[in-house]
Amino acid sequence: MNLRQTSPGVFVTDESIVCLSGDVIAFLKKEALASPRKRVRVCAHKSKDDQVHEMIIALAKDSYVRPHGHLAKSESFHVMEGLAQIALFDDQGEITHFIPLGDIHSGRSFYYRIADPRYHTVIVESDFLVFHETTGGPFSPEQTRYPDWAPTEDRADEARQYIAKLRERIR
Repeated sequence: MNLRQTSPGVFVTDESIVCLSGDVIAFLKKEALASPRKRVRVCAHKSKDDQVHEMIIALAKDSYVRPHGHLAKSESFHVMEGLAQIALFDDQGEITHFIPLGDIHSGRSFYYRIADPRYHTVIVESDFLVFHETTGGPFSPEQTRYPDWAPTEDRADEARQYIAKLRERIR
């Protein structure tokens, strides 16, 4: 599988049939550790305009995914490796629910789908989380909303503190 990087943390392939092996997962984990955002993805779809977007995503434990909500589309995760919690929030930033996720052998749910615009984030509990994400396209940044109560990803210290508080709530 030939991968090329299109932007920091994003790899694509030009092949019409996408097959990924354990070697690609190992590569993604290595790249995630080296990435400032501690995450990386391989896009299996060809264009941001495709109707279906499929990605294999690797998040290192220290990755911060700002809580967000998707307008008019769903997203699903199929966990391949690792453990995580999905935190769901109300509009004021109060946690309404945690969803424990892990691979099929973990005893946790290995699949998660959200089809409404509620705020959510992923909290990685293992060294890495590797998952297959599917969501509707085309990609439109205006269709993702971010709350004021969660730090932006460029505020690393605040983001670390925020994730630490979420981790405390899980325990």
